Amino acid sequence: MAITRLGGANAITGTIPQGNIANASLGAVTALPAAIATGKVLQVVSTHKSDSFTTTSTSFTDITGLSVAITPSSSSNKILVSYDITGSEDVDANRFYLRLLRGTTVIGGGDSAGSRFSGIGGFGTHNNTIQSGNVSGTFLDSPSTTSATTYKIQGSCTAGGNTGFINRTEADGNEASQIRSASNITVYEVKV
Repeated sequence: MAITRLGGANAITGTIPQGNIANASLGAVTALPAAIATGKVLQVVSTHKSDSFTTTSTSFTDITGLSVAITPSSSSNKILVSYDITGSEDVDANRFYLRLLRGTTVIGGGDSAGSRFSGIGGFGTHNNTIQSGNVSGTFLDSPSTTSATTYKIQGSCTAGGNTGFINRTEADGNEASQIRSASNITVYEVKV
């Protein structure tokens, strides 16, 4: 039986049956079909902070290691932000508050009112005892962009001389009664 050789890259036209496509060729796919249903998660980016952080700032400051960047594939898609932050503050009447931002825009908190700011929670003391607390939540954001977008957590002490802590207690002594915890922030691009 004779073998026929076809020349040229486009010598054969038509549709290749799906069952004849090797899985390895799927690695070359650079875009998703337009027919993907809404509500599907297209990508996930997460960061996990296991070291501790301390601040005495009375202005909101970035918490090192609690930021994550994502580049949406469509400006109409939404970003679901999930955060889980542990921390404490020193034993006094003050507080250590947190807020969530997209770039420089505060998101996910309550409405500002008068001198009260928008935030997602914070840490305080109860009956003058040192405690470790948790602030967690989710927020569905509409960044309306296809540019790289950073989501981050900031913290602020309510008074000078106050100290806020992430992933540790105030005492942080080398003893069994002290905890070292972890915090994370995860973002999901959701097709709309």
